[in-house]
Amino acid sequence: MQVLVDTSVWSLAFRKKTKTEHDLALINHLSQIIRDLRVVMIGPIRQEILSGISSESKFIEIQNTLSVFPNWPIETNDYELAAKFFNECRKHGIQGSHIDYLICSVASNNHFSILTLDDDFTLYKKHTGILLEREK
Repeated sequence: MQVLVDTSVWSLAFRKKTKTEHDLALINHLSQIIRDLRVVMIGPIRQEILSGISSESKFIEIQNTLSVFPNWPIETNDYELAAKFFNECRKHGIQGSHIDYLICSVASNNHFSILTLDDDFTLYKKHTGILLEREK
């Protein structure tokens, strides 16, 4: 199964200097799905990863690293499903960002799992049916 890797995981791998044992296990899992050619990238995640990098050299380094992952196309039905997910979750008192719901819809429409550190996705899962990737 292909895996849509959320910004939180990429940020851990690229930016965080001090890593816990759990962090290292997650990075090893990310490395494995990269080697298995199962990583999926979408433009909004690429933008989130690159946003806020103040060092031009670091920006270029990460931009070049990410360039091996082409953007998965986002279709009209992905945006429509993201809106449905937003509305459904909001009915149940769950708030989330538009990008989070877009990640959920792209994953759902294409039968991808999502690798994330963001606990909000566990809440979204209850009302969207998304699959969350768990490190092995």
